[in-house]
Formats: sequence, C-alpha cells, structure tokens
Amino acid sequence: MLSVLHDLGCNDLGTRTVRLDEEAEKSFEEIRRSTGLSVSAALKKGLIVLREEVARNASATPYAIYSPLDLGPGGYAASPSDRTNEALRDAIKRKLGR
Repeated sequence: MLSVLHDLGCNDLGTRTVRLDEEAEKSFEEIRRSTGLSVSAALKKGLIVLREEVARNASATPYAIYSPLDLGPGGYAASPSDRTNEALRDAIKRKLGR
C-alpha cells in the first residue's frame, strides 16, 4: 500500500492511499531505482505523462484512427452499399450453385 500526498487546489496537501498489485509495485520500484525519483516525484511524473497521452488520444479524429488501415475502395465489402440486395442474391446463388 502506498500513501500519496496530493494538492487539493488550495495549497493544502491531502493524503491518498493507493493499492498496488505485485506487478505494479515491481514496476514502480524499478522506475524509482533507475530514475532516482522520490515516490511523490515518480507518481507525479506518471500522472503528467498519462494526462498528456489521454489528451493526445482524445484529439484523434476517426479519420486519423482508421486511415492507417487503408482497406482500399470498399474495404472488405463484397459490394457497394447501394447493391446489398443484389449482392446477397448473388452470394446465395454462388453458395447453392444455382
């Protein structure tokens, strides 16, 4: 268990208790050992990095997310959306061999 001081916005420090599982505790200790940061400094840095990551991902548009997939014209679709009825009939005929 880890107790953390945090700023309540009025220059008063409050105490938070954070429970870390074994994997998180090991990671936390590795970070502290390799960086030499105090408990508070390591947690503060982690929160700042997470906040920046969340802000970056929140600003991603659907186009930015899906454009790297580049499925090409129609993607995996068997036919354009305005031909779904015809395409379904054709697919059933192919399957049944008629």
